[in-house]
Amino acid sequence: MEALLLAIYSFFVWLIFIKLKWLPWNTQTQVTVVVIPIVGLTALVLLLNIFAPSSADVRVIKYVVQVVPQVRGMVTEVPVEGNRPIRKGAMLFRIDPTPYQLDVRVLEAQLASAEGSFHQLQDQLRAAQSTTRSVRIKLDLAQTRAGQNSQLAQSGAGDLFSLEQAVTNVKDLQAQLQASVANEAQIRAHLSATSGGDQAEVAQIKAQLARARWELSQTAFYAPEDGTVINLQLRPGQMATALGMLPVMTFVEDKYQIIALFNQNELHQVQPGDEAEIALNTYPGRIIKCVVDSIVWAQGQGQIAMSPTLPQAGIMPAVPGRFAVRLRVADRDKDIFLAAGAAGHGAIYTAHLHEIQILRKVIIRVGAYVDYLILKLH
Repeated sequence: MEALLLAIYSFFVWLIFIKLKWLPWNTQTQVTVVVIPIVGLTALVLLLNIFAPSSADVRVIKYVVQVVPQVRGMVTEVPVEGNRPIRKGAMLFRIDPTPYQLDVRVLEAQLASAEGSFHQLQDQLRAAQSTTRSVRIKLDLAQTRAGQNSQLAQSGAGDLFSLEQAVTNVKDLQAQLQASVANEAQIRAHLSATSGGDQAEVAQIKAQLARARWELSQTAFYAPEDGTVINLQLRPGQMATALGMLPVMTFVEDKYQIIALFNQNELHQVQPGDEAEIALNTYPGRIIKCVVDSIVWAQGQGQIAMSPTLPQAGIMPAVPGRFAVRLRVADRDKDIFLAAGAAGHGAIYTAHLHEIQILRKVIIRVGAYVDYLILKLH
């Protein structure tokens, strides 16, 4: 752009001073002709860098999910193909569910048995309560008879044997009552051990069964979002393990972020909502309209890692880090496909000096058409 402006300026200088000779071509006019473009271009470039900052480092970043199964087993099915679009919820692979199905069946049987035992305990409690009531009634009657025999023996109307028999019956019934009460208390203790409204043993088996069913559901893994499987090497017959360092495939989501990196002193006029344009190398000649979403006011040089040693300043001063500006594609271009890792250049147009921002737009468009050039010899 600067060369184009200089070419236009040179044409008018030639036309005015050489061709038409409207002004004399002397030392003063020659100095003036040289100074004007130097000062003008310098001021123009400085103002553009403030009110329409540009970046030669624009990147498309996509979310990448390292797919790691939650359960271990033999892979039986891989219905997807690599580098093909996949919709959210599509099956990526399946692990042999047989051992997990067996675990579920075993725990379902244990749960049925435990629930049956729980109902038996309830029946035993009712029987124990009935026994306790019967013994109490018998004990009350035996104590009454013992009192009557005691009175008769004291008056000489009864015999000592009947009194001893009545006292023995009372003691025997008291022992039976204690045993019945203890049995009832033991049954109540088993029934009162609950968790979440269930008897403890039943609750424990239900928890184990829920986990077994969850593990069974994890034998089939589905796409978490719309995206593409990259570098697919998983095949039926391979062993998949639930280890984070051993992913079975890489899933690249269709969702993306556009990041433009700027020097730290270029962003003091930039605000969220400002207009922006980018040109990516994957789309030569095309300008993609964007809007400033936010500025990431943080970068790695602002962080000190946890360490017992003092921070190292280094022999040479660190290069000042750049700040990232997150861009949002405008509605006009929201359906465009953007590849992960696509790079290019772009500019942000602030709310000031719109008159000179047209020059930045011209520069961006010229750069976009330059992308058509493939400069290699082989």
